[in-house]
Amino acid sequence: MAGRTHRAFIFCSIALLAILVVASLIPAKWQVLRTGLGWQSDHFIAFFAATSVVCCAWPRPLLIGPLLMATAALLESLQALTPDRVPNLEAALYGAGGTFTAALLAALFIRIWKQGRKN
Repeated sequence: MAGRTHRAFIFCSIALLAILVVASLIPAKWQVLRTGLGWQSDHFIAFFAATSVVCCAWPRPLLIGPLLMATAALLESLQALTPDRVPNLEAALYGAGGTFTAALLAALFIRIWKQGRKN
């Protein structure tokens, strides 16, 4: 059962990352997934959720965190290549902040879980 669950987390991780890439690079008028909380919250929540799922698949949050933070910056900078979007440093920082928060929480949970298994 654990193998099947792990494969499901890997699949979900890849799917979420693909969704982030597509959502970042499609034309702005095609976007339908908005929370209504503002673009700042959308960036934070999207990267927080993606990082959380990726850390479940690959429980190395101190490696995953910086990689996805760089991905947030890369995706934002790639928006310069799209005709109707402009890269925004603030948006990259909100995405990186969501990733950073999720990675730190994952590291904390992993540490607590390992301590509990020792006792």
